[in-house]
Amino acid sequence: MARLASRATDRRLRDGGRRRRRIAIATLDHIRRVAAAALLLVGALAPAVAAEDFWAIGRPPSESPRRLAPPSVFPAATPADELPTAKLRAPPGFKVETFASDVLDARMLREGPRGTVFVSSLFVANRVYALVKTPAGGRAVHVVLDDTPLPNGIEVSGGALYVATPRKILRFDAIEDRIDRPGEPAVVYDAFPAESPNSWKAVKVGPDGKLYVTVGSPCNVCRPDDAHGRILRMNLDGTGVETVARGVRFSVGFDFDPTTGDLWFTDNQRDGLTSPEPSDELNHVTRLGQDFGFPYCHSGLLPDPAFGAGRSCSEFTAPEALLGPHAAPLGMRFYRGTAFPEKYRNAIFVARHGPWNRARKQADVVAVLRDGMGRVTGVESFLSGFVQNDEYVGRPVDVQPLSDGSLLVSDDHNGAVYRVSYVGE
Repeated sequence: MARLASRATDRRLRDGGRRRRRIAIATLDHIRRVAAAALLLVGALAPAVAAEDFWAIGRPPSESPRRLAPPSVFPAATPADELPTAKLRAPPGFKVETFASDVLDARMLREGPRGTVFVSSLFVANRVYALVKTPAGGRAVHVVLDDTPLPNGIEVSGGALYVATPRKILRFDAIEDRIDRPGEPAVVYDAFPAESPNSWKAVKVGPDGKLYVTVGSPCNVCRPDDAHGRILRMNLDGTGVETVARGVRFSVGFDFDPTTGDLWFTDNQRDGLTSPEPSDELNHVTRLGQDFGFPYCHSGLLPDPAFGAGRSCSEFTAPEALLGPHAAPLGMRFYRGTAFPEKYRNAIFVARHGPWNRARKQADVVAVLRDGMGRVTGVESFLSGFVQNDEYVGRPVDVQPLSDGSLLVSDDHNGAVYRVSYVGE
């Protein structure tokens, strides 16, 4: 951990020390403010809970869970020649290569109509990047948006870039014509609840032409109000807001079945219950307003000890697949291409960022395989190697199938994007 912290410090100094330190200080201040807001909110919702760090609320009183805490090392932009690309493993016939480096805190991915790849960030960089093709065949890193709080959710639709912050959704029109000078954005929506833990968002335009956005629960575990713990949709101008799914603890990735148009989403379950349970979820919305159980039931089968009394897991929509305990499934995408072998057609790729609250590390990209009826038949590891000697050497965040049939994977730990292509066995 000391080596990683030193590497992060060296990188920040090389890349403009004063400004990086200012961003880091502002980031830490922001996290403290978020934590304080969370404590006030959770105190109001559950007054009997003693004040403690927001990520720790709801832990059992035993000593073992209390030894676990979020990692203290911030992501760093690792130099290209130090990336763990050669250590990453995909199935036979697949090739893994570095697509881009020096993308500090790389998070969510989107491809523009002209092949520009947009990358968001979160706690450290507070930026949105554009990876633009160069004449030599590489990718130049441009900063589209800077000094913006937690701009995790991004989408490209109709030539416009949508950016979701904790409080607003912004729109930059004709973005690929204005990479270096995007201008002032239009404000699509600005009525999200106040920032709190889990307030960063995922956003995507659905097959119905509406904008879908996640609104996380403001706590580890609590009974959220009607403004939290759900997935919303709205018209592209921000009107007509309605709830698509409720009982959602914290979803950071979703996509739409290319055959049926149904919404599928990942959901991170509560921390501090037991080790290793509960298991994180992959969910499927089949009707508007379905309830997926938070905070009463976790993983479709585990009643919450504090909130589950008098409730049954059978009241709620069960997950289509379980993705592992505290696996932190983030971005997910259906594979619509034809370049990969047949078994991956219409499969779902999910980036599992890996746990902070398990003694053993785990991080990878999995393929959720489905049959011709769209039913899940299995969950297989697709891209591994992010953990070496029980230490993170990378942490995948999002996946993006490209128009050429390859798959991009972002890594916020290293500030990198990898490309996985099929070259044949």
